[in-house]
Amino acid sequence: MPIPPPTLVQPAPEAQPAVKRRRLWWHRLILGLWYRPVEVLDEARDRGASSAAVLLTLLGGALGLLTSGSFRSQWETGPREVAWQIAGMTEAGVLVASLGLGLVTHAIARTLGGNGRLRPTVSLFVVVFWVTDLPRLLLAFVLPEQHPVTQAVALTTWGFGCALAVLLIRGQHHLPTLRAVGAVAVQMLASLALLKLGPAG
Repeated sequence: MPIPPPTLVQPAPEAQPAVKRRRLWWHRLILGLWYRPVEVLDEARDRGASSAAVLLTLLGGALGLLTSGSFRSQWETGPREVAWQIAGMTEAGVLVASLGLGLVTHAIARTLGGNGRLRPTVSLFVVVFWVTDLPRLLLAFVLPEQHPVTQAVALTTWGFGCALAVLLIRGQHHLPTLRAVGAVAVQMLASLALLKLGPAG
């Protein structure tokens, strides 16, 4: 019985099943930035974190408001309706300002040659900004804002936030480190001058 000639047509390789990306829960994002930031930022790449960004912004605004002496005085002595209006306007202002910081960062990164997407860059920048500011806000409940310990914590967490922001922009926009520094420098210096080391309320 003759042997059939070998076929020249190779069977198509079996399609590999797509690997589903693990969901990045809030607690893994927020807490992970403190003890494994490189891994978390790599996992968060090209993902939006809008809900976490809004939550942290409102939390940060509320903590800052509660540590403000002028707001506490208004709450204790003035009409509560006015205090609620102040709280609402403050939260709205903080939310808009945080969004503005993220948008400016994204715009500068794109100007410097980055190719990252808008939503992940803005939302993750806001998350990094407020996650690293939470220790200062919590410490303000027990120590004055101008206390040396509070100032030291503010400078330390600000420096850590700068490093995370650079890592974020470098990964999201595929920029060299120096260009990533340039993309976040103005915003972080402004936050240092106006927010983290500003006068006590």
